[in-house]
Amino acid sequence: MIFRLSGRSVALVSLIPLLFWLPSAMAQDAGIPGIPAFTVTPGEGQGTEEYSVSLQILAFMTALTFLPAMLMMMTSFTRIIVVFAILRQALGLQSTPSNQVLLGLTLFLTIFIMKPVFEEVNTLALQPYMQEEITSMEAVEQASLPFREFMMAQTRESDLALFMRISDEQAATPEDVSFWVLMPAFVTSELKTAFQIGFILFIPFLIIDMVVASVLMAMGMMMLSPIIISLPFKIMLFVLVDGWALIMGTLAASYGI
Repeated sequence: MIFRLSGRSVALVSLIPLLFWLPSAMAQDAGIPGIPAFTVTPGEGQGTEEYSVSLQILAFMTALTFLPAMLMMMTSFTRIIVVFAILRQALGLQSTPSNQVLLGLTLFLTIFIMKPVFEEVNTLALQPYMQEEITSMEAVEQASLPFREFMMAQTRESDLALFMRISDEQAATPEDVSFWVLMPAFVTSELKTAFQIGFILFIPFLIIDMVVASVLMAMGMMMLSPIIISLPFKIMLFVLVDGWALIMGTLAASYGI
């Protein structure tokens, strides 16, 4: 496909480089210094550098793209959302509560569970960095310590040993375990725990489905779907036992809260 530009369009396109060059040329002629967007200053220690604020902001904005993955892989988000999804499937509800409601509930419950960790990160890393007491790399290192402690407490030894064996890594103490080995081990343990909780949740609803199906078969109503009849009973059972408070309380208690 060939695009033909008119004379006016060619003139406008030719002016684009001029728009970028003109402000810098005027600033140089007026003696105005340019903005040092990206500068690296050698630090006090050997082999250390300090980056300019603009470069730090660029790195921070780039790191924000990994925020959803970090939220799911380093917090209690995975266990909670999997349990809620299994619960909705056990109840026989396809889209109620909606995905937006479940994600919002999971997010706020995650913040509630992770509040001690976030407060420790704020004390050890964020506040000293805002007061320019530590560098950005030191702040990242200090911020990883509370998350490491939380993840290590929730990770099974068998899962940790599995990934250490796969990566061919040796660690004498838990503090020596690499963060890149701890993260997949933590997620594996979270998924295993979530499916165990989901299995327990499924049992009472499965019993109701079996009873309703047996009654319908005994009555010769085999063409009627048991799900239609059992759904009101499952909802009634869930409401009578105060299911939402019980499940959220159990999830919070599973993290020692």
